[in-house]
Amino acid sequence: MDVVHAQVVDAPQRGMHAVDAADPRVGTAPLDRQALIGNAPPPGELLYSGLTSPGARLPHSATEAAPVNVNLDLSYPMGVGTPYYYTNPTMIGFTGGGGSTYGGNAEPMVMPVVGDWTVPPAYTPSYYDKAHEKASPGYYSVNLDTFHTRVELTATQRTSLMRFTFPASHRSNVIVNLRRQGGHVEVVGDRTIRGVAADKPRENDTDGPWFVAEFSRPFVAFGTFRASRGSEDWGLGDKDVQAERRIVSGSYAGAYVTFDTKAGEQVLVRIAHGHSAEEAEQRLRAEDPDGDFERVHNQARASWTRLFDRVEVTGGTPKQRMLFYSTLFQSFASPRLVARKGERFTDSNGQVRVAEHDRYGPVPFWDTGRNQIVLLMLLEPQVVQDIMRSELDMARERGYMNTSFHGDHAVLLYDGAWQRGIPFDYAGAYTYLRKNATDPKGPRHYLDEYAKNGWIADIVPPGNPSPPYAGGKAGVATTLEYAWDDHALADVARRLGKADDARMFLRRAASYRNVFDPSTGFMRGKTADGQWIAPFDPGEPYYNFMMKEASGWSTLWLVPHDVQGLIDLLGGRAAFNAKLDAFFSTPYQPKGICRDCTGMIGQYVQGNQPDQQAAYLYAWSGQPWKTQALTRRILAELYGSDASGYGFPGMDDQGSTSSWYVLSAMGFYPVDPSSPDYILGSPIFDRVRLHMGNGKVFEIIARNNSARNVYIQSAMLNGKRWTKPWFSHADIANGATLVLTMGPEPNKAWGADPHDAPPSMSVHQQ
Repeated sequence: MDVVHAQVVDAPQRGMHAVDAADPRVGTAPLDRQALIGNAPPPGELLYSGLTSPGARLPHSATEAAPVNVNLDLSYPMGVGTPYYYTNPTMIGFTGGGGSTYGGNAEPMVMPVVGDWTVPPAYTPSYYDKAHEKASPGYYSVNLDTFHTRVELTATQRTSLMRFTFPASHRSNVIVNLRRQGGHVEVVGDRTIRGVAADKPRENDTDGPWFVAEFSRPFVAFGTFRASRGSEDWGLGDKDVQAERRIVSGSYAGAYVTFDTKAGEQVLVRIAHGHSAEEAEQRLRAEDPDGDFERVHNQARASWTRLFDRVEVTGGTPKQRMLFYSTLFQSFASPRLVARKGERFTDSNGQVRVAEHDRYGPVPFWDTGRNQIVLLMLLEPQVVQDIMRSELDMARERGYMNTSFHGDHAVLLYDGAWQRGIPFDYAGAYTYLRKNATDPKGPRHYLDEYAKNGWIADIVPPGNPSPPYAGGKAGVATTLEYAWDDHALADVARRLGKADDARMFLRRAASYRNVFDPSTGFMRGKTADGQWIAPFDPGEPYYNFMMKEASGWSTLWLVPHDVQGLIDLLGGRAAFNAKLDAFFSTPYQPKGICRDCTGMIGQYVQGNQPDQQAAYLYAWSGQPWKTQALTRRILAELYGSDASGYGFPGMDDQGSTSSWYVLSAMGFYPVDPSSPDYILGSPIFDRVRLHMGNGKVFEIIARNNSARNVYIQSAMLNGKRWTKPWFSHADIANGATLVLTMGPEPNKAWGADPHDAPPSMSVHQQ
């Protein structure tokens, strides 16, 4: 298949909006330069591509109309069930649910097929021409060349629309099916298919297991099918297909409907989900009463336009603007909106309730809690309020605050929001944040061990197998992340006047020091008796043994709350800088293969979360000019540098890696999202106007900016000389103008004074 390069749009132009620059396919392709990839993937697997979806959706939507070119029913080629991989040459279907991330298992699958077709999971694929594939926020289209059929997708908050433009044929079919677990499907009348999936409903599933698919015109023939497992050695050819049968149950249960079409005739399919067939039908009528595809598309575009117009950028190249607005699009993949205020929804305990505010699903804190949530605080503080209300509601329903994958990072959201002046019942949230951090029966694994020893041990596996070892307690990483969380929790306790709690959590926040091995200069695992784990190679990545999806090199920098303390452990500024320099220059040559570890600069891994803050740490050590050069390099080499122009490192993880690009391209980044501070990098645009959610404007002007002039020579904030390589939210909350004068050589004196370094826990304690 020929690879088609990204179409870059020189936006904004007259009559164009920022939304015109975005291409949702960004993040669906892998990098293709070996030096940037490392040693992934393992044999027999695909290289991670960002694993985003180019489908049509609204911001934070749990409904997405998405193309599917990955057959997850037969294979699990990547780390998550993403529906689309850019380089795959054939399309197997389209989905109308599943949310904007990891929707490859969404139900039902819908596929227009002209002529013969086969029963899933042997889907009937079609070749498609990349040159005629189009994607924009709220819209996707592709030509299925095998069937001479055009597919267009758009969506509302709860419904998906699919428009098929068929050739002249008496056998223009639409195949609709559930997935492997199957369920029940029924053909109703001559325009509707409805069904219910047999899968156990996912927690906080906004879609519901029922679906209704309504067609814009009567079909002339129909039937139902299922995969038939008649024996232990059943094959793909075992199936049960019956014409004119209306009801079927079983694995891959589905229906086919046939239209007699003239060339260019269109069939529109509208799909909605619900916790009952009646709820699905109600949603279909409420959000899409007339099946007007163009109206829905225009509404979706308008929603994205309102959001994108809050961030105006000028300068840079057309490709940089395309990548910027495309990553901004992907940044709003989570958290997902479950119900608008006043709507009915099913809570964490399975109880049907009426939303007292906009209800959101869980925040993927280990991923987006590091950066994307701060982007939301800047652009959508009212949404952040509702997200915090939703998380607190879920805590009240379940007894504990959500944690998400690893660590206990909900506190980063609450402390960061409080420090940015977002009103909330923080005392109510603290009850559950504290319970998470003190109740051994809660979601903090190994809490007794952490509280008693100040660190979490690991068990050396039998035979000490080659990395990446997937078992273990991730003792080092868990200790570091709990310490980070405890520092934020100490701040919340202090603000609430709970001095004893504040002292306790602040003491625990220093626990990271207990896993630092001065003999190696790395964070290192311990056995239960306190001995350092040996052998130890900081270049080897692990999934859960000592580290979490990272190597010792990557994990070393996971002390965002106390960078100065880490500097002290490493022997001062000069030693710290030498170590950080080595991190970005030591070749990545592990024996083990970490699927997530792609997007390499030396030992640095842009494709996963543990070390994504590392390039900004020079701000603490007196060499912010190295941050300026590195962030420009990461932006240029690790995003869109492949042949397609859509390449991403590792996994986007529901908007995290995208948010890194958005924030860094504007010229700043929140190393610790629980603090109000932003570390300066090097903006790629001449001017950025950020229309913040409070109605104020934060403007960043980069004079003499270019691909060569990456270094800050001097800075002015609100007309006053600025020597700090960082600023605080209070500096911009009421609107601000930051003027940076750029040059081709570093000004090594700017931002180098120790008194100009960003805050750290150790400095505050002195």
